[in-house]
Amino acid sequence: MLVLTVVLVVAFAAIIATGATMLPPDDVPVTTTAQALGVGLLVSGIVGVCIVPLILLMGFFTIQPNQARVLILFGDYKGTVRDEGFHWANPFYSRSAGSTVDPATGKAVPMNTKISLRARTYNGDHLKVNDKCGNPIEIADVVVWRVENTAKALFDVDDYNSYVHTQSETALRHVATAYAYDQMPGEPEGGITLRSNIEEVSAALKEELSVRLEKAGVVIDDARLTHLAYAPEIAQAMLRRQQADAVIAAREKIVQGAVGMVDMALSELSSKNVVDLDDERKAAMVSNLMVVLCGDSDAQPVLNTGTLYQ
Repeated sequence: MLVLTVVLVVAFAAIIATGATMLPPDDVPVTTTAQALGVGLLVSGIVGVCIVPLILLMGFFTIQPNQARVLILFGDYKGTVRDEGFHWANPFYSRSAGSTVDPATGKAVPMNTKISLRARTYNGDHLKVNDKCGNPIEIADVVVWRVENTAKALFDVDDYNSYVHTQSETALRHVATAYAYDQMPGEPEGGITLRSNIEEVSAALKEELSVRLEKAGVVIDDARLTHLAYAPEIAQAMLRRQQADAVIAAREKIVQGAVGMVDMALSELSSKNVVDLDDERKAAMVSNLMVVLCGDSDAQPVLNTGTLYQ
């Protein structure tokens, strides 16, 4: 097309030269048909060399890597150019796809027909929601997304950037209310929780976003939780509950180990005939060993100078 533009410029220059040769001398009126034709050729050549190449040059455009241009002719969608490089298209293709309202300023902003296909990252704000059990929590996410269908991105939603941000917040709220923050007492074991099953929750969030953003021609490459915590008003109470659960679990482990050690001690004493203990002496020995093994502080020994029955 660039060669054609040069050829047209040369052709119009030749027309101008031809018309100039057919004009009458200076200060002489046009009297013949040939002279009138020369005036016509001169005027058409000047108009052509000034307007036609300019119109043709307006059709040239470049596409960067991972970029696309939507082709719109008088409001009719004609297709999308995705190949990077130097291109020419109909000069009358629109360079704007209407306008949208900027949420920051409230003013109308024209939408460019060139759309970036690169991956973008949206870092969501910290949201305060209630989990499945009704506990208030703070949660945030990060979403990696890109435009796949340029026609849907421009024509099916008003502003696909704002649409992605709004739907990301809505999807995160929905996922947060579908799961409990942590395993609650009385709940069946093995349930998915926000704190313990990050991979499953992230997969559910990604699926939720994919369904919601399909209308805007957007695909989700990744979605992850970046922040998860109890709300400040219940954080201390939940921390005490977690500490109590940890203490109980530790005590259960200590008692199980102490019972095993006491049983091993009695079995060894009996099998090796070290000492013959009746039931009362075994009960006393078990009591002393359990106190030593399960106590929080070191045991203070007490020497008995008499017998066990005194």
